Amino acid sequence: MSAGTGSGGFPTEARQAPEAGSGYRIVRTLRLRNDNRPGVLGEVATAIGAAGGNLGDIRTVQRGSRHVVRDIDVSTTDLGMLEAVLERVRQLSHTQLLDVRDEVLRVHLGGKLRVSPRYPVHSVTDLRRVYTPGVAEVCRLIASDPEYADRYTGISNAVAVVTDGTAILGLGNIGPLAGMPVIEGKCALLAQMVGIDAYPMLVEPGPSEAIVEALVRVAGSFGAIQLEDFAAPHCFEIAPALQQRLSIPVMHDDQHGTATVVLAAAIRAAALNGLQLRRLSAGVIGLGAAGSAIAQLLMRYQERPVLGTGRTPDSLERLRLAGGEAVDMEELLARADLVIATTAQPGLIRPEQIRPGQIIFALSNPIPEIEPERAMAAGALLAVDGAVVNNLLGFPGLYRGVLDTRARHFNTEMYLGAAEAIAHLAQDDEVVPDSLDPRVHRRVARAVARAAVRTGAARVEPPPDYFEEEDRPEA
Repeated sequence: MSAGTGSGGFPTEARQAPEAGSGYRIVRTLRLRNDNRPGVLGEVATAIGAAGGNLGDIRTVQRGSRHVVRDIDVSTTDLGMLEAVLERVRQLSHTQLLDVRDEVLRVHLGGKLRVSPRYPVHSVTDLRRVYTPGVAEVCRLIASDPEYADRYTGISNAVAVVTDGTAILGLGNIGPLAGMPVIEGKCALLAQMVGIDAYPMLVEPGPSEAIVEALVRVAGSFGAIQLEDFAAPHCFEIAPALQQRLSIPVMHDDQHGTATVVLAAAIRAAALNGLQLRRLSAGVIGLGAAGSAIAQLLMRYQERPVLGTGRTPDSLERLRLAGGEAVDMEELLARADLVIATTAQPGLIRPEQIRPGQIIFALSNPIPEIEPERAMAAGALLAVDGAVVNNLLGFPGLYRGVLDTRARHFNTEMYLGAAEAIAHLAQDDEVVPDSLDPRVHRRVARAVARAAVRTGAARVEPPPDYFEEEDRPEA
């Protein structure tokens, strides 16, 4: 019997998919003492897998003639599965469970950020230069010409990372305070990857107009604003309204950052199979914040309509106004060569719905709409999940590029340039490059800066050596 169809063309049976637990993966570090004999580590891995756990990093802590002490990272979908893993490990005759640690909580103790001075104060002379009375001269200089603030303050290298906590990762509306660890993480990554001074900001949920007004009033402290984890419909309202009021770049990363990285992955996935993305029919299942932005960026890249299906009339209307074609899910899966799903509905796509030769991006975390291996077994040419497509590939370089050119705003040409730069850096059979590779972020920043200069969004043009094609060796 074929599945029924719910609102937006989604099969109703997908809503009875296997429970995804808490909606995120629980990670623990197990400290084990193993007998030092062949096959014991394999027994541990088998036991963890049999209970449903995923094996992560394995680190040797101590090696002796009779025993080996190891730390093993294990992830599970819920606490019940974690307890099942621990029970399986306890039953092993050649292994002793010494400790179970939550390393995630440990690295969050006290938060993940701190402010350090660039010029420490060690003497009265230092104090007079950094603060009073020397600072008065700099204040008068800026008062005479505000442009001096970009040179003599940290504003031009500062980004506010803002959330109202209404759509945190896969957790939903948990509030801004509970979202702080996510925002701190984004700030830490901006600092490490591209040297940006990023500051977390929490705003209470409320009308879009009130949030925009609050951010306008503090925007003078920053060179750009990154919006994070705002739920629909506010995510579609706040960024454009805020950008209209400000002359600094504003981006909602869940929309345009995600779209940039997904487009990069799609370009590369097509190329790996000897195809050109511009010639493929693309379809997006799920037209929320990410899906709508993905569809719109794909249409700009392909210069043709994208098929789309979503839950709400508003999402379908947004697609139509952008030039897309609204269809039900069955038609989309039958027609699209590239299928991108961003629905947060595990098991939404059944193997029998896969058309041989399709490219499948099932991007919902922690459990995709269809597991890549099932899609490949059903005939997909290539299939990836959300673990492959990581926003970290995009947002650091996007912000570095606009800050380096003092751009007034982000634009589509910047996103397209960044996507092509990311795709170009993937090697061998990679769909995307390593998100921790600093060359990726430098290359994205240069692509964004080029687009800013070319489109007139830049206020300053970086020096010629900024655009050197070959990356300089690491210091």
